[in-house]
Amino acid sequence: MTSDSPPRQPGRLRSVLRRIRPDVSPWRSSRDFRLLWTSGSVTAFGSFLTYVAVPLQIKELTGSSFAVGLVGAVELVPLIVFGLWGGALADALDRRKLVLLSEAGLGLLSGLLLLNALLPQPLLWPVYLVAALVAALGGLQRPALDSLTPRIVAYDQLPAAFALNSLSRNAASVVGPALAGVVVAVAGVQTAYLLDVVTFSLSLLLLARMRAVPPSTGAEKPSLRAIATGVKYAWGRPDLLGTYAIDVCAMLFAYPVAVFPFLAGELHADWALGLMYGASAAGALAVGVTSGWTSHVHRHGRMLVAAALGWGAAMVLAGLAGNVWLVLLGLALAGGADQISGIARSVIWNQSVPDELRGRLAGVEVLSYSVGPQLGQVRVGGMAALIGVRSSVWVGGLACVVGVLGLTAALPKLLAYDSRTDPHAAAVRATRRTAEGPAAATV
Repeated sequence: MTSDSPPRQPGRLRSVLRRIRPDVSPWRSSRDFRLLWTSGSVTAFGSFLTYVAVPLQIKELTGSSFAVGLVGAVELVPLIVFGLWGGALADALDRRKLVLLSEAGLGLLSGLLLLNALLPQPLLWPVYLVAALVAALGGLQRPALDSLTPRIVAYDQLPAAFALNSLSRNAASVVGPALAGVVVAVAGVQTAYLLDVVTFSLSLLLLARMRAVPPSTGAEKPSLRAIATGVKYAWGRPDLLGTYAIDVCAMLFAYPVAVFPFLAGELHADWALGLMYGASAAGALAVGVTSGWTSHVHRHGRMLVAAALGWGAAMVLAGLAGNVWLVLLGLALAGGADQISGIARSVIWNQSVPDELRGRLAGVEVLSYSVGPQLGQVRVGGMAALIGVRSSVWVGGLACVVGVLGLTAALPKLLAYDSRTDPHAAAVRATRRTAEGPAAATV
Protein backbone atom coordinates (compact mmCIF):
# COMPACT_ATOMS: atom_id res chain seq x y z
CA MET A 1 0.00 0.00 0.00
CA THR A 2 1.43 3.44 -0.95
CA SER A 3 1.54 6.41 1.38
CA ASP A 4 -1.20 8.22 -0.56
CA SER A 5 -3.62 5.29 -0.40
CA PRO A 6 -7.10 6.13 0.95
CA PRO A 7 -7.73 5.29 4.63
CA ARG A 8 -9.09 1.87 5.35
CA GLN A 9 -12.84 1.55 5.65
CA PRO A 10 -12.69 -0.02 9.15
CA GLY A 11 -11.12 3.21 10.42
CA ARG A 12 -14.03 5.23 9.09
CA LEU A 13 -16.48 2.78 10.61
CA ARG A 14 -14.83 3.09 14.02
CA SER A 15 -15.06 6.87 13.76
CA VAL A 16 -18.78 6.70 13.00
CA LEU A 17 -19.37 4.25 15.84
CA ARG A 18 -17.54 6.52 18.29
CA ARG A 19 -19.80 9.39 17.26
CA ILE A 20 -23.11 7.58 17.63
CA ARG A 21 -22.48 5.31 20.61
CA PRO A 22 -23.87 6.55 23.95
CA ASP A 23 -21.65 8.94 25.87
CA VAL A 24 -21.12 7.31 29.30
CA SER A 25 -18.99 10.08 30.82
CA PRO A 26 -21.65 10.97 33.47
CA TRP A 27 -21.70 7.33 34.59
CA ARG A 28 -17.91 7.27 34.97
CA SER A 29 -17.52 10.62 36.71
CA SER A 30 -20.45 10.73 39.18
CA ARG A 31 -21.16 8.06 41.84
CA ASP A 32 -24.51 9.66 42.66
CA PHE A 33 -25.52 9.60 39.01
CA ARG A 34 -24.74 5.88 38.87
CA LEU A 35 -26.97 5.27 41.92
CA LEU A 36 -29.76 7.47 40.57
CA TRP A 37 -29.56 5.92 37.10
CA THR A 38 -29.65 2.37 38.46
CA SER A 39 -32.53 3.20 40.80
CA GLY A 40 -34.49 4.72 37.92
CA SER A 41 -33.83 1.70 35.74
CA VAL A 42 -35.11 -0.70 38.38
CA THR A 43 -38.19 1.40 39.14
CA ALA A 44 -39.01 1.90 35.47
CA PHE A 45 -38.95 -1.84 34.89
CA GLY A 46 -41.51 -2.50 37.64
CA SER A 47 -43.65 0.52 36.84
CA PHE A 48 -44.10 -0.56 33.24
CA LEU A 49 -45.45 -3.88 34.50
CA THR A 50 -48.15 -1.99 36.38
CA TYR A 51 -48.60 0.41 33.46
CA VAL A 52 -49.75 -2.54 31.35
CA ALA A 53 -51.58 -4.39 34.12
CA VAL A 54 -53.89 -1.52 35.13
CA PRO A 55 -55.63 -0.99 31.74
CA LEU A 56 -55.85 -4.75 31.25
CA GLN A 57 -57.49 -5.15 34.65
CA ILE A 58 -59.97 -2.35 33.92
CA LYS A 59 -60.74 -3.91 30.54
CA GLU A 60 -61.40 -7.26 32.23
CA LEU A 61 -63.64 -5.63 34.84
CA THR A 62 -65.63 -3.39 32.47
CA GLY A 63 -64.99 -4.26 28.81
CA SER A 64 -65.16 -0.52 28.06
CA SER A 65 -62.60 1.56 26.15
CA PHE A 66 -64.04 4.67 27.80
CA ALA A 67 -63.45 3.19 31.27
CA VAL A 68 -59.82 2.55 30.33
CA GLY A 69 -59.37 6.08 29.01
CA LEU A 70 -60.99 7.47 32.18
CA VAL A 71 -57.79 6.68 34.08
CA GLY A 72 -56.28 9.76 32.45
CA ALA A 73 -59.09 11.98 33.73
CA VAL A 74 -58.72 10.59 37.26
CA GLU A 75 -54.99 11.38 37.25
CA LEU A 76 -55.26 14.85 35.73
CA VAL A 77 -56.10 17.07 38.73
CA PRO A 78 -53.61 15.45 41.14
CA LEU A 79 -50.87 15.87 38.52
CA ILE A 80 -51.61 19.56 38.06
CA VAL A 81 -51.84 20.39 41.76
CA PHE A 82 -49.06 18.24 43.12
CA GLY A 83 -46.74 18.71 40.15
CA LEU A 84 -46.62 22.47 40.74
CA TRP A 85 -46.34 22.06 44.51
CA GLY A 86 -43.65 19.43 44.06
CA GLY A 87 -41.64 21.93 42.05
CA ALA A 88 -41.76 24.45 44.89
CA LEU A 89 -40.73 21.74 47.38
CA ALA A 90 -37.83 20.65 45.15
CA ASP A 91 -36.35 24.17 45.26
CA ALA A 92 -36.79 24.48 49.04
CA LEU A 93 -35.89 21.00 50.38
CA ASP A 94 -33.26 18.30 50.00
CA ARG A 95 -34.12 16.89 46.57
CA ARG A 96 -32.71 13.45 47.32
CA LYS A 97 -34.81 13.14 50.50
CA LEU A 98 -37.96 14.22 48.65
CA VAL A 99 -37.36 11.60 45.96
CA LEU A 100 -36.71 8.91 48.59
CA LEU A 101 -39.89 9.58 50.59
CA SER A 102 -42.14 9.75 47.54
CA GLU A 103 -40.57 6.54 46.19
CA ALA A 104 -41.55 4.79 49.42
CA GLY A 105 -45.12 6.06 49.05
CA LEU A 106 -45.34 4.86 45.46
CA GLY A 107 -44.18 1.42 46.57
CA LEU A 108 -46.96 1.28 49.18
CA LEU A 109 -49.56 2.20 46.53
CA SER A 110 -48.38 -0.65 44.31
CA GLY A 111 -48.91 -2.87 47.34
CA LEU A 112 -52.54 -1.68 47.54
CA LEU A 113 -53.09 -2.62 43.89
CA LEU A 114 -51.69 -6.04 44.71
CA LEU A 115 -54.04 -6.50 47.68
CA ASN A 116 -57.07 -5.50 45.58
CA ALA A 117 -56.04 -7.88 42.80
CA LEU A 118 -55.82 -10.74 45.30
CA LEU A 119 -59.47 -10.31 46.34
CA PRO A 120 -61.88 -13.02 45.10
CA GLN A 121 -63.74 -10.24 43.26
CA PRO A 122 -61.37 -7.29 42.64
CA LEU A 123 -63.02 -3.88 42.91
CA LEU A 124 -62.86 -1.18 40.25
CA TRP A 125 -62.91 1.94 42.41
CA PRO A 126 -59.63 1.17 44.27
CA VAL A 127 -57.84 1.02 40.92
CA TYR A 128 -59.00 4.55 40.09
CA LEU A 129 -58.23 5.77 43.62
CA VAL A 130 -54.70 4.38 43.55
CA ALA A 131 -54.20 5.85 40.07
CA ALA A 132 -55.10 9.30 41.45
CA LEU A 133 -52.78 8.89 44.45
CA VAL A 134 -49.94 7.65 42.23
CA ALA A 135 -50.41 10.76 40.08
CA ALA A 136 -50.23 12.95 43.19
CA LEU A 137 -47.06 11.33 44.52
CA GLY A 138 -45.54 11.21 41.05
CA GLY A 139 -46.25 14.92 40.73
CA LEU A 140 -44.47 15.58 44.01
CA GLN A 141 -41.50 13.42 43.08
CA ARG A 142 -40.89 14.25 39.45
CA PRO A 143 -39.64 17.85 39.80
CA ALA A 144 -37.11 16.80 42.45
CA LEU A 145 -36.08 13.81 40.36
CA ASP A 146 -35.65 15.84 37.17
CA SER A 147 -33.76 18.63 38.93
CA LEU A 148 -31.38 16.21 40.66
CA THR A 149 -29.33 15.41 37.57
CA PRO A 150 -28.01 18.93 36.93
CA ARG A 151 -26.76 19.02 40.55
CA ILE A 152 -24.81 15.74 40.38
CA VAL A 153 -23.50 15.89 36.77
CA ALA A 154 -21.09 18.38 35.20
CA TYR A 155 -22.70 20.99 32.94
CA ASP A 156 -21.00 19.77 29.76
CA GLN A 157 -22.21 16.21 30.47
CA LEU A 158 -25.92 17.11 30.75
CA PRO A 159 -26.93 16.03 27.20
CA ALA A 160 -25.18 12.69 27.73
CA ALA A 161 -26.84 12.25 31.13
CA PHE A 162 -30.32 12.83 29.73
CA ALA A 163 -29.62 10.44 26.87
CA LEU A 164 -28.52 7.77 29.37
CA ASN A 165 -31.62 8.36 31.51
CA SER A 166 -33.84 7.95 28.47
CA LEU A 167 -31.92 4.86 27.42
CA SER A 168 -32.60 3.13 30.75
CA ARG A 169 -36.28 4.02 30.76
CA ASN A 170 -36.75 2.81 27.21
CA ALA A 171 -34.88 -0.42 27.82
CA ALA A 172 -37.21 -1.07 30.75
CA SER A 173 -40.25 -0.14 28.69
CA VAL A 174 -39.28 -2.67 26.03
CA VAL A 175 -38.74 -5.50 28.49
CA GLY A 176 -41.46 -4.48 30.97
CA PRO A 177 -44.53 -4.49 28.68
CA ALA A 178 -43.38 -7.60 26.82
CA LEU A 179 -42.87 -9.42 30.12
CA ALA A 180 -46.12 -8.01 31.50
CA GLY A 181 -48.08 -9.55 28.63
CA VAL A 182 -46.61 -12.94 29.48
CA VAL A 183 -46.93 -12.49 33.26
CA VAL A 184 -50.56 -11.36 33.09
CA ALA A 185 -51.51 -14.16 30.71
CA VAL A 186 -49.81 -16.85 32.80
CA ALA A 187 -50.06 -15.62 36.39
CA GLY A 188 -52.52 -12.69 36.37
CA VAL A 189 -52.20 -8.97 37.07
CA GLN A 190 -51.45 -9.63 40.73
CA THR A 191 -48.02 -11.01 39.82
CA ALA A 192 -47.22 -7.88 37.83
CA TYR A 193 -48.14 -5.76 40.86
CA LEU A 194 -45.99 -7.95 43.12
CA LEU A 195 -42.95 -7.52 40.89
CA ASP A 196 -43.51 -3.76 40.95
CA VAL A 197 -43.43 -3.77 44.76
CA VAL A 198 -40.14 -5.69 44.69
CA THR A 199 -38.53 -3.20 42.30
CA PHE A 200 -39.56 -0.27 44.50
CA SER A 201 -37.83 -1.95 47.45
CA LEU A 202 -34.59 -2.29 45.47
CA SER A 203 -34.83 1.30 44.27
CA LEU A 204 -35.15 2.59 47.84
CA LEU A 205 -31.96 0.81 48.85
CA LEU A 206 -30.06 2.55 46.04
CA LEU A 207 -31.49 6.01 46.70
CA ALA A 208 -30.62 5.71 50.38
CA ARG A 209 -26.91 5.53 49.43
CA MET A 210 -26.93 8.87 47.60
CA ARG A 211 -25.51 11.98 49.23
CA ALA A 212 -27.82 14.78 50.31
CA VAL A 213 -28.67 17.45 47.71
CA PRO A 214 -29.63 20.50 49.81
CA PRO A 215 -31.43 23.52 48.33
CA SER A 216 -29.57 26.52 46.97
CA THR A 217 -28.52 29.25 49.39
CA GLY A 218 -31.43 31.57 50.12
CA ALA A 219 -33.97 29.20 48.58
CA GLU A 220 -37.53 30.52 48.57
CA LYS A 221 -39.91 28.72 50.91
CA PRO A 222 -42.66 26.66 49.22
CA SER A 223 -45.73 28.83 48.72
CA LEU A 224 -48.19 29.94 46.09
CA ARG A 225 -45.98 32.98 45.51
CA ALA A 226 -42.99 30.72 44.89
CA ILE A 227 -45.00 28.69 42.37
CA ALA A 228 -46.12 31.92 40.68
CA THR A 229 -42.48 33.01 40.37
CA GLY A 230 -41.66 29.85 38.44
CA VAL A 231 -44.71 30.13 36.20
CA LYS A 232 -43.91 33.80 35.50
CA TYR A 233 -40.37 32.89 34.48
CA ALA A 234 -41.63 30.19 32.11
CA TRP A 235 -44.24 32.55 30.65
CA GLY A 236 -41.58 35.14 29.96
CA ARG A 237 -39.56 32.76 27.78
CA PRO A 238 -41.26 31.89 24.47
CA ASP A 239 -38.70 29.16 23.76
CA LEU A 240 -39.66 27.34 26.97
CA LEU A 241 -43.36 27.88 26.24
CA GLY A 242 -42.79 26.27 22.87
CA THR A 243 -41.32 23.12 24.42
CA TYR A 244 -44.28 22.78 26.78
CA ALA A 245 -46.94 23.55 24.18
CA ILE A 246 -45.57 21.19 21.53
CA ASP A 247 -45.26 18.34 24.02
CA VAL A 248 -48.85 18.78 25.21
CA CYS A 249 -50.06 18.98 21.60
CA ALA A 250 -48.26 15.77 20.62
CA MET A 251 -49.54 13.80 23.61
CA LEU A 252 -53.08 15.19 23.55
CA PHE A 253 -53.71 14.34 19.91
CA ALA A 254 -51.45 11.35 19.30
CA TYR A 255 -51.17 9.22 22.44
CA PRO A 256 -53.11 6.02 21.65
CA VAL A 257 -51.96 3.73 24.49
CA ALA A 258 -55.39 3.51 26.13
CA VAL A 259 -56.89 1.77 23.09
CA PHE A 260 -54.11 -0.75 22.49
CA PRO A 261 -56.13 -3.67 23.94
CA PHE A 262 -58.97 -2.82 21.55
CA LEU A 263 -56.67 -2.16 18.58
CA ALA A 264 -55.09 -5.58 19.00
CA GLY A 265 -58.52 -7.19 19.06
CA GLU A 266 -59.70 -5.29 15.97
CA LEU A 267 -56.63 -6.49 14.07
CA HIS A 268 -57.27 -10.06 15.28
CA ALA A 269 -53.84 -9.99 16.90
CA ASP A 270 -54.36 -10.26 20.65
CA TRP A 271 -50.94 -11.91 20.77
CA ALA A 272 -49.41 -8.58 19.69
CA LEU A 273 -50.68 -6.51 22.64
CA GLY A 274 -47.40 -6.72 24.53
CA LEU A 275 -45.54 -5.85 21.32
CA MET A 276 -47.72 -2.76 20.87
CA TYR A 277 -46.81 -1.52 24.33
CA GLY A 278 -43.15 -2.23 23.67
CA ALA A 279 -42.89 -1.03 20.05
CA SER A 280 -42.61 2.68 20.85
CA ALA A 281 -40.03 1.91 23.51
CA ALA A 282 -38.10 -0.27 21.06
CA GLY A 283 -37.90 2.64 18.62
CA ALA A 284 -36.81 4.95 21.43
CA LEU A 285 -34.24 2.40 22.55
CA ALA A 286 -32.79 2.25 19.03
CA VAL A 287 -32.30 6.01 19.17
CA GLY A 288 -30.91 5.76 22.70
CA VAL A 289 -28.17 3.30 21.84
CA THR A 290 -27.06 5.57 18.98
CA SER A 291 -27.49 8.81 20.94
CA GLY A 292 -23.88 9.97 20.84
CA TRP A 293 -24.75 12.40 18.05
CA THR A 294 -27.12 14.31 20.34
CA SER A 295 -24.16 15.68 22.32
CA HIS A 296 -23.08 17.57 19.18
CA VAL A 297 -26.45 19.26 18.54
CA HIS A 298 -26.86 22.94 19.50
CA ARG A 299 -30.16 23.89 17.77
CA HIS A 300 -32.37 21.90 20.12
CA GLY A 301 -35.54 23.81 19.20
CA ARG A 302 -35.32 22.62 15.61
CA MET A 303 -34.53 19.14 16.85
CA LEU A 304 -37.69 19.19 18.99
CA VAL A 305 -40.00 20.42 16.21
CA ALA A 306 -38.74 17.86 13.69
CA ALA A 307 -39.18 15.06 16.20
CA ALA A 308 -42.73 16.13 17.13
CA LEU A 309 -43.72 16.18 13.46
CA GLY A 310 -42.22 12.71 13.07
CA TRP A 311 -44.23 11.47 16.06
CA GLY A 312 -47.51 12.65 14.55
CA ALA A 313 -46.74 11.28 11.08
CA ALA A 314 -45.81 7.88 12.53
CA MET A 315 -49.12 7.73 14.41
CA VAL A 316 -50.95 8.42 11.14
CA LEU A 317 -49.21 5.35 9.71
CA ALA A 318 -50.08 3.26 12.78
CA GLY A 319 -53.75 4.21 12.55
CA LEU A 320 -54.17 3.72 8.80
CA ALA A 321 -52.28 0.42 8.59
CA GLY A 322 -54.46 -2.66 8.51
CA ASN A 323 -51.52 -5.00 8.99
CA VAL A 324 -50.32 -5.48 12.56
CA TRP A 325 -46.66 -5.41 11.53
CA LEU A 326 -47.10 -2.02 9.86
CA VAL A 327 -48.86 -0.81 13.02
CA LEU A 328 -45.88 -1.94 15.07
CA LEU A 329 -43.52 -0.20 12.64
CA GLY A 330 -45.47 3.04 12.98
CA LEU A 331 -45.38 2.80 16.77
CA ALA A 332 -41.63 2.09 16.71
CA LEU A 333 -40.97 5.12 14.48
CA ALA A 334 -43.08 7.23 16.82
CA GLY A 335 -41.05 6.02 19.78
CA GLY A 336 -37.80 6.99 18.10
CA ALA A 337 -39.16 10.45 17.39
CA ASP A 338 -40.37 10.81 20.97
CA GLN A 339 -36.93 9.88 22.28
CA ILE A 340 -35.31 12.62 20.19
CA SER A 341 -37.97 15.08 21.32
CA GLY A 342 -37.44 14.19 24.97
CA ILE A 343 -33.68 14.71 24.78
CA ALA A 344 -34.15 18.08 23.09
CA ARG A 345 -36.65 19.25 25.71
CA SER A 346 -34.49 18.10 28.63
CA VAL A 347 -31.41 19.83 27.30
CA ILE A 348 -33.20 23.14 26.71
CA TRP A 349 -34.79 23.05 30.16
CA ASN A 350 -31.67 22.15 32.11
CA GLN A 351 -29.07 24.08 30.14
CA SER A 352 -30.91 27.37 30.42
CA VAL A 353 -32.90 27.39 33.70
CA PRO A 354 -31.21 28.73 36.88
CA ASP A 355 -30.78 26.14 39.63
CA GLU A 356 -32.81 28.14 42.15
CA LEU A 357 -35.82 27.89 39.80
CA ARG A 358 -35.17 24.45 38.36
CA GLY A 359 -37.52 22.60 40.72
CA ARG A 360 -40.43 24.90 39.96
CA LEU A 361 -39.75 24.78 36.24
CA ALA A 362 -39.59 21.00 36.52
CA GLY A 363 -43.05 21.22 38.09
CA VAL A 364 -44.26 23.05 34.99
CA GLU A 365 -42.56 20.36 32.91
CA VAL A 366 -44.54 17.71 34.78
CA LEU A 367 -47.70 19.35 33.52
CA SER A 368 -46.46 19.37 29.92
CA TYR A 369 -45.29 15.77 29.66
CA SER A 370 -47.74 14.20 32.10
CA VAL A 371 -50.99 16.10 31.66
CA GLY A 372 -50.76 15.69 27.89
CA PRO A 373 -50.81 11.87 28.03
CA GLN A 374 -53.61 11.87 30.61
CA LEU A 375 -55.79 14.07 28.41
CA GLY A 376 -54.66 12.01 25.43
CA GLN A 377 -56.02 8.84 27.03
CA VAL A 378 -59.39 10.50 27.53
CA ARG A 379 -59.30 11.88 23.97
CA VAL A 380 -58.46 8.59 22.26
CA GLY A 381 -60.83 6.54 24.43
CA GLY A 382 -63.78 8.86 23.78
CA MET A 383 -63.00 9.25 20.07
CA ALA A 384 -62.63 5.48 19.67
CA ALA A 385 -66.15 5.08 20.99
CA LEU A 386 -67.42 7.62 18.44
CA ILE A 387 -65.49 6.96 15.21
CA GLY A 388 -63.69 3.68 15.82
CA VAL A 389 -60.36 2.62 17.27
CA ARG A 390 -58.15 2.92 14.18
CA SER A 391 -59.66 6.25 13.14
CA SER A 392 -59.03 7.65 16.61
CA VAL A 393 -55.33 6.90 16.14
CA TRP A 394 -54.68 8.30 12.65
CA VAL A 395 -56.92 11.34 13.07
CA GLY A 396 -55.03 12.16 16.25
CA GLY A 397 -51.69 11.85 14.47
CA LEU A 398 -52.84 14.21 11.73
CA ALA A 399 -54.10 16.71 14.32
CA CYS A 400 -50.69 16.52 16.00
CA VAL A 401 -48.86 17.46 12.78
CA VAL A 402 -51.18 20.42 12.16
CA GLY A 403 -50.95 21.57 15.77
CA VAL A 404 -47.13 21.43 15.88
CA LEU A 405 -46.85 23.45 12.67
CA GLY A 406 -49.21 26.06 14.08
CA LEU A 407 -47.37 26.32 17.39
CA THR A 408 -44.01 26.60 15.63
CA ALA A 409 -45.30 29.51 13.57
CA ALA A 410 -46.70 31.19 16.68
CA LEU A 411 -43.51 30.73 18.78
CA PRO A 412 -40.53 31.35 16.45
CA LYS A 413 -38.16 31.78 19.43
CA LEU A 414 -38.14 28.00 19.80
CA LEU A 415 -36.62 27.49 16.35
CA ALA A 416 -34.04 30.19 17.10
CA TYR A 417 -32.75 28.50 20.28
CA ASP A 418 -29.00 27.80 20.10
CA SER A 419 -27.20 26.62 23.23
CA ARG A 420 -23.99 28.36 22.10
CA THR A 421 -25.53 31.83 21.93
CA ASP A 422 -28.70 31.77 24.04
CA PRO A 423 -28.27 34.32 26.89
CA HIS A 424 -30.06 32.15 29.46
CA ALA A 425 -27.86 29.16 28.66
CA ALA A 426 -24.78 31.40 28.80
CA ALA A 427 -25.73 32.65 32.29
CA VAL A 428 -26.26 29.12 33.61
CA ARG A 429 -23.02 27.98 31.97
CA ALA A 430 -21.09 30.77 33.67
CA THR A 431 -22.59 29.94 37.06
CA ARG A 432 -21.78 26.27 36.69
CA ARG A 433 -18.24 27.04 35.51
CA THR A 434 -17.67 29.05 38.65
CA ALA A 435 -19.10 26.31 40.87
CA GLU A 436 -17.20 23.49 39.14
CA GLY A 437 -13.88 25.30 39.07
CA PRO A 438 -11.30 25.88 36.33
CA ALA A 439 -11.64 22.33 35.00
CA ALA A 440 -15.25 22.81 34.01
CA ALA A 441 -15.76 22.45 30.30
CA THR A 442 -18.00 24.47 28.08
CA VAL A 443 -20.62 23.24 25.67
